[in-house]
Amino acid sequence: MGHIAASLFTTVDGSAERPDQWHFPYFDEAMGEAVDRHIGRCEAYLMGRVLHDQWSQYWPGNDTDEFADFINPIPKYVLSTTLESSDWAGTTVLHDLEEVRALKERTEGTIGMSGSLATVRSLLEAGLLDELVLLVDPIVVSGERRWADELGRTPLELVSSEALPTGVLHLVYRPAPTG
Repeated sequence: MGHIAASLFTTVDGSAERPDQWHFPYFDEAMGEAVDRHIGRCEAYLMGRVLHDQWSQYWPGNDTDEFADFINPIPKYVLSTTLESSDWAGTTVLHDLEEVRALKERTEGTIGMSGSLATVRSLLEAGLLDELVLLVDPIVVSGERRWADELGRTPLELVSSEALPTGVLHLVYRPAPTG
């Protein structure tokens, strides 16, 4: 059975909607290594509709970035109730959480994610997310959606933590056992 691991860039106040507006001053070699460790273990990649629509317009024609070498050939899945199909090679549309559960059951290894806030919340609530990696930048943004908005009570267990040279916290959580 597969393991779904989501990685998010976030802020001290939990903002995660527009990391392109505040994240890059904190991206250094150490963070690049943390990101590389996350994507380097992925057998497949899962995303929500919004991220799919953005990335499918940018990455297929991009051959100048190392991330393109990763994301274009890997099997990709998009969770969407409205998208019927994708023109991005290697992309399959999943229409509900039961299809995500079936993907997880038939996949060996890690199914990675980044961004896709609503999808991360849905997976957490459904008990389908196995690991949450947060890269917490030392900034308060306010006014953006937060990764935990609309998420009910969700106990998490800290697996590892590391302070990076720029002050970013690299935190890895898994859902805490209930009972």
